[in-house]
Amino acid sequence: MVLLIFTTVTAMVVAAEGRPLPPLLVVATVIGGALAAAGASALNQYIDRDLDGQMSRTKNRPIPSGRVPATHALIYGLLLVAVAVLILGVWVNWLAAGLAALGAAYYVILYTVLLKRNTVLNILIGGGAGAIPVLVGWAAVTGGLAPGAFILFAIVFYWTPPHSWALALLVNTDYARANVPMMPVARGAAAAREQIVLYSVQLVALTLLPLPFRLLGPFYLVAATVLGIGMVYEAVRLMRQKDGAAARRTYKYSTFYLAFLFLAMIIDQVLFRGLMF
Repeated sequence: MVLLIFTTVTAMVVAAEGRPLPPLLVVATVIGGALAAAGASALNQYIDRDLDGQMSRTKNRPIPSGRVPATHALIYGLLLVAVAVLILGVWVNWLAAGLAALGAAYYVILYTVLLKRNTVLNILIGGGAGAIPVLVGWAAVTGGLAPGAFILFAIVFYWTPPHSWALALLVNTDYARANVPMMPVARGAAAAREQIVLYSVQLVALTLLPLPFRLLGPFYLVAATVLGIGMVYEAVRLMRQKDGAAARRTYKYSTFYLAFLFLAMIIDQVLFRGLMF
């Protein structure tokens, strides 16, 4: 959730093009976005409570462990999403509120209900849910959407498969036990490693798109290039080493990668806005 909120704030900074952001706008967007993400997570855990009880990674979550009744989690999740939409609609704008509601529905209905248990494409398509917060951030500042917003969306969208599949390699036994068709279960670990390399290369190429669209400048270019080399290196090493340690390194680096990539966007906008190509 912290990473989702950070990408939202980054999108706000990029959309503002170096102009100061009103503090109330930032606070309302962060609170609304956090509540929407939390509500979607609670609803996800309500729906997946049977799967969570079968996997060692998730068996101690509130519902399968018995600490929270399932119906309470359902009501709690729905209330969080409703309050999030209300906060964003009243204190930000209704486009941002609608996008937050769309993101929650995307994650809960499209990913959790329709895709996760039924197809190996679950992460490929479902990754859009984690990318919608950047649209919320952009809409919060501009009241609309522009090509730049969809470039940021695409970066998070293409980051999700290598990040999630690296985790899936680590907990492959859990997913196999619960019969969830994540890439390593449905296509095998070797195929998952190959796909991580392919998506990492595509991701790095996408991170350079802000330059021709004049969204960001030289500082971001240097940061994106260095971070991207590291991402591809970790992906290739994972394909060669084929062990849990390599999967753990790739998963951790991918988290570090997205956080620092978006931090570079903020630094570029705040400190180097005048040095555009």
